[in-house]
Amino acid sequence: MDLTQLKMFCAVADSGSVVRAAEQLNRVPSNLTTRLRQLEEELGTDLFIREKQRLRLSPMGHNFLCYAQRILALSAEAMAMAHSGEPAGHFALGSMESTAASRLPSLLAEFHQRYKNVTLSLTTGTSGEILEQVRAGTLAAALSDGPVNMDELNSCVAFSERMVLISSLEHPPIAGPADAAGATLFTFRPSCSYRQRFENWFLADGVQHGPVMDIPSYHAMLACVASGGGIAMLPEGVLTLLPGHERVRQHPLSAEFRDTDTRLVWRRDAFTPNVEALKYLIIEQFDNKSSE
Repeated sequence: MDLTQLKMFCAVADSGSVVRAAEQLNRVPSNLTTRLRQLEEELGTDLFIREKQRLRLSPMGHNFLCYAQRILALSAEAMAMAHSGEPAGHFALGSMESTAASRLPSLLAEFHQRYKNVTLSLTTGTSGEILEQVRAGTLAAALSDGPVNMDELNSCVAFSERMVLISSLEHPPIAGPADAAGATLFTFRPSCSYRQRFENWFLADGVQHGPVMDIPSYHAMLACVASGGGIAMLPEGVLTLLPGHERVRQHPLSAEFRDTDTRLVWRRDAFTPNVEALKYLIIEQFDNKSSE
């Protein structure tokens, strides 16, 4: 099935005649007849009721016509967006949970107000998950913790974040990994870059931590830490948004593990008007210096 077949089908459905449809499309009737038969064979059903001098849509043909018209309309919209260079169409964006909670509400609200021809969808996941989806092309762009080490991808700094270490209020001060030796770590899945940073904090000092527990959300992570079950590392901006953040104790980290950048990432061959619009809106709102 291709767009040419769909255009032929819609033209015949509208005119009721292969001959008239062929004239509209500047084709020979035999070509339309052959292509429509191929389409019906592919679908496994008759789209037309064939009478002596006229074609009428079959019940399945009526249903299929709705889909064919929608596909052709979306195709025309996509072509118009690509040729105009203006933000439009579907924009699939990925984000870490932390960024979605702390940075995106105001940013995406402003994006929607400015670019009403864009239909934006948001997918959240770990850095590893969303970077792979950008690489595969299922996401147009993503907001991920750096660095980004994939040849197919470009990126720029979007936001700077400060990580904090948290424990229960009863836990003694933690000046370094040795003060948390053997502690249970509450974190996200292995593909989470913050988890890797957390484990590397211990590794850098040769200290062995305790079990690593996968947690599905920051709310659950905070509850586990507040109960005294272990420790966690998360962005300071996320912690301040969580109800009950006063029930945990914050411990400072060295600059190497404290400071990190969230990057806007896109495929090198797909810096679309939608991605470009988001990039410059981030620069405008957060006053960051970005470089490709």
